[in-house]
Amino acid sequence: MADVLDRILDKGIVIDIWARVSVVGIEILTVEARIVAASVDTFLTYASEMAKIEKASQGDLEELQELDIRRANPQAAPDAS
Repeated sequence: MADVLDRILDKGIVIDIWARVSVVGIEILTVEARIVAASVDTFLTYASEMAKIEKASQGDLEELQELDIRRANPQAAPDAS
């Protein structure tokens, strides 16, 4: 059990549920849920990568390169210019 929990926290897991209950063709209940479980480090890693993808899709190459520099050296202070 500990190995499973360690792997889930290391890689992350997403559970996406969609269910509809209907009786005699009448929809009574629809349930949509998304559960995401991961460690904070895993989340931050993927969030950083998703931010890069979003910036690249918007065509803002300069800001994308700046994001890469900040990620490579998080202790460095940003330019004051």
